Amino acid sequence: MKNFNDLTRKEQETYLMLPIIMELRRLGGQATTREVKNGVIIGDYGMPEEELTKPKVGKNGQLFRPFDISFSFTIRNLEMAELIERPQRGMVMLTKKGRTFNGSGNELANAVYKISLPMWKEKSQHIKPPHENQDNSDSDGIENTWRDRLLEALNSLTPRKFEMFCRALVKRMNVDIDETIGVKQSGDGGLDGFGYMMADDFRTSSVAIQAKRWSKNLVSSPEIDKFRGAMDKYRADYGIFITTSSFSKDAMKAARTGTKIITLIDGDRLADLVAKYELYVTPVVTYELGEFFTDDN
Repeated sequence: MKNFNDLTRKEQETYLMLPIIMELRRLGGQATTREVKNGVIIGDYGMPEEELTKPKVGKNGQLFRPFDISFSFTIRNLEMAELIERPQRGMVMLTKKGRTFNGSGNELANAVYKISLPMWKEKSQHIKPPHENQDNSDSDGIENTWRDRLLEALNSLTPRKFEMFCRALVKRMNVDIDETIGVKQSGDGGLDGFGYMMADDFRTSSVAIQAKRWSKNLVSSPEIDKFRGAMDKYRADYGIFITTSSFSKDAMKAARTGTKIITLIDGDRLADLVAKYELYVTPVVTYELGEFFTDDN
């Protein structure tokens, strides 16, 4: 099989359709788009995760992942063909048609495109074509744009400032940050932060923090092992590993191995948390015009 970046857009979408349906089935028929996307990346669908997460330089010089764009458009195609629906923003759900589909990837693509391509053609007179590093379909473009800008800004921070940002985020998650461990540039045993969390029964647990400001490479299992070693040095009860990139399948397995589970926060989840806690960001309310304004009739 060709490398993902060497496929045409239509070939990429054809490849992604069946894995998306299968991931939704695995996740119980309903999940966030982020959960489905991560499942497709690390799942056994014939394309190495390193290939799906490989970045590409756009015309404006910025890095982007072709996979992200093709994934968004594939979701839209499946929605047009009524194999999935969106019960709310950021969520996707299988319809009866999606739950009962039983065929090959090519059969699925043919059935979807038979419905979606005429709809795209009709829709094209109302929407602008997307840039190569942005999906402008419906409201997803707005959501993806601010996330891309956030991750770009985070990757532009110095390592020290990014570590400070991660400590601020964990602090918003009700963790009392230690004033010394992980704050100094050396002698911290490989940690980027340390804190204490009090449970309802007044039991205090210790939390170790690791921050990796990576834009290209996946965090691999050896990085998890090194972090766990630093956790053991300070006898941390829990670990939080934050990256602007993502985690390899082996890294996810390593994080769940042993008596001390490590919580993994990748770039997508990081954006979710920044929005949730409004950390160094300001929410902006906007509105979309309804069909009344865009329909000629």
